[in-house]
Parts: sequence; structure tokens; C-alpha cells
Amino acid sequence: MKRGKQMKQKSNWQLLLGAAFLMATSAIGPGFLVQTTVFTQSLLASFGFVILISILLDIGAQLNVWRIIAVSERKAQDIANTLLPGLGYFIALLVMIGGFAFNIGNVGGAGLGLNVIFGGLSPQAGAAISGAIAISIFLVKEAGKAMDRFALIAGFVMVALTVYVAIVSTPPVGEAVVKTFVPDKIDIAAIVTLVGGTVGGYITFAGGHRLLDAGVKGEKAIGEVNKSAVSAIGIASIMRIFLFLAALGVIASGVTLDPGNPPASVFKHAAGNIGYKIFGIVMWSAAVTSIVGAAYTSVSFIRSFHPKLEKYGNLLIVVFILLSTIIFIQVGNPVKLLVFVGALNGLILPITLGVMLVAAYNKNIVGSYKHPLWMTLVGAVISIGMAVMGVMAFLKL
Repeated sequence: MKRGKQMKQKSNWQLLLGAAFLMATSAIGPGFLVQTTVFTQSLLASFGFVILISILLDIGAQLNVWRIIAVSERKAQDIANTLLPGLGYFIALLVMIGGFAFNIGNVGGAGLGLNVIFGGLSPQAGAAISGAIAISIFLVKEAGKAMDRFALIAGFVMVALTVYVAIVSTPPVGEAVVKTFVPDKIDIAAIVTLVGGTVGGYITFAGGHRLLDAGVKGEKAIGEVNKSAVSAIGIASIMRIFLFLAALGVIASGVTLDPGNPPASVFKHAAGNIGYKIFGIVMWSAAVTSIVGAAYTSVSFIRSFHPKLEKYGNLLIVVFILLSTIIFIQVGNPVKLLVFVGALNGLILPITLGVMLVAAYNKNIVGSYKHPLWMTLVGAVISIGMAVMGVMAFLKL
């Protein structure tokens, strides 16, 4: 009896950690690497303040979304359709478009990663291999467990390698700590970009929908959901902090980063050719886990609309990845499309978070559950702030 309980607790812990890593690795993609390096270059040690504020906002957004999904025992699109018929279909469309376009970029990033690791391999060939690996995860019998395990292993590898590069780059840690709390300058746009890149679009729903699919739901599961949600932000933030320190160490030494590939410059200048190969591994790990997370979460937004979509969910994910890979190989990286959808994704978070906050006070959705007032207020501030900045970014296109 005791052994059975221990086995169940271990399985539950692995599931919660798997959901956390799925969300975190969905956030840590090629764009994540570039954004962090570029902002470090422009803000130097003061970028630490941006990271600190974005972490707090990320946690506020994620806790709101994951808790309400768990308590309602419904996915985001179904919650939205209950509030206003048709709203869930609209949100699902936005998420599918955004997830698909960014997945093309993720496939390209994975191809670039293998190109760096193996030298003579073309990015297109690398993309095809990476797409095949991602697809294979959803062809096994227990795809959910395979996905969790893959996200966990790949996530651990890229965080560990980035920590190594941060150490060898010998960053001015003391200055970074001071400027994190007393910055020389504050960049609001950078904060919004980081929040959108960590919990924007489909990303914040990756772990929430995964937990729901695995049966972690109801008010009784709130404690577990909170732990998993905060852990996910923690994992992504650890990666962000050490990448920031690695870049800061290289920049502080007087090196000018290559504008064509800033994160590659950081790894190469910090640790030589070995560092460049490490960058390839980190880039591939970040991109391929984002392929898996984007495909799984995007498809999760339409699976509940019809029993056949639910039945053939894994097949839809395979098609999603296959089409993303084919388009990258045929067309290359569609920069204009990615820029357009980047602005679109900036609008998705305030819409979905706003819907969740309203749903938290609808008894037909959450029953007798009482949502904490502080979470509502924090969520409202994030939603309004992201809406304003998202519209500004969208209008500049």
C-alpha cells in the first residue's frame, strides 16, 4: 500500500515537472535566445531589472491562467465559448495561426542548430531531421509521457550548457545584482517583449492544457498546479538569467557581437570553438522543444471542438509539424510573416488572460471556487498593459 502511494506520488511529480518543462521549453526558442542577447547588448547590467519585472509579471499571468483551467476542468477555448459563443473559435484561430507561423521559425532554428553542430549539414537538411525527431515523439503509444521526458531532458541540457558558458565568460555579477534593483535605465518595450515571449500566444497554455489532459484538475489540484506553474517560469527564468550573464560577460570584455547572430557570438567568444558547438546544441534543443510545444498546444486548441479531432489529435500534431517543416524547406524563413504574427501574438495574451479573469467569476465555469483578488488585480494590470503595447507594435507594421 505504502509502495503504491510512493509510486503514485513519483508519477505525479514527474507529470507536474514534465508540464513545467513543456511550458518552459516552449518559451525558450530561437527568438528567446536572440531577444535576451540583444537586450543585454543595449541595456547592459540594467537588463537584470527587466528580467526581474518580467518574471513577476510572468508568474502573475501564468498562475491566473493555469488555476482557472484546472478549476473549470476545461481548456481555454471551451471556457471562452461558455462565456461568449464563438469566442473560443476566434481564440483558437489566433493561436493556431500564431503557433504555426512561429513553428516555421522554430524548424528553421533547429536546422541552424544542427548546421552549427555538424558543419557541412545544410539548415534545410537539419530542419528535415529535426522535424522527423519531433514527429516521432507523437507516433509512440504514450506520446504524452514521451513529450514530457523529451522536454525535461532537452531543457536540462540547454540550461546546464548555458550555465557553463555564463561561468567561463566571467560576467560582472556584482554589478548585475546592483543594477537589477537600481537600474540606470528602464525599457518598458523590453519588459513587454520578454513577457510576450515567455507567456504570450500559445505558450502559457502549454503546461496548463498538458496537466488537464493528464487529469490534474479541480480545486483539489490547485496546490500542484501552482507548483508546476511557478516551476515553469522558474526554469525559463534560470535560462534567461544565465544567458544574460554570459552575454554581459562577453560584452563587458569589449567584444562587439555579430548582429547577424548575436547569441552565437556570445558562446563563441566565451568558450571558443567549443562554445560555438555548445551554441549549436543549445539552439537545437531550444528550437526542437519549441516545435513540440507549439504543435501540441496549438492543436490542443481545436481538439475539443469535435470527437474526431480528439481521437486523431496526435495525427493532427504530426501534420502540423510536417507542414511547418515543408514550408521552411521550400520557402525558407518567412521573415515578414513572423514579424506580423509576432505582433499578433502580442495581442493574444491580453485577450486570453482577460477571458480567464472574467471566467474566474462565472459560477457556471468555476462553481464555488473563489479566485484570489490579488491575482485578479495583477492579471488585469498585465492584460491591459500588454493590450496597449501589443496594439502599438501591431500598428507599426
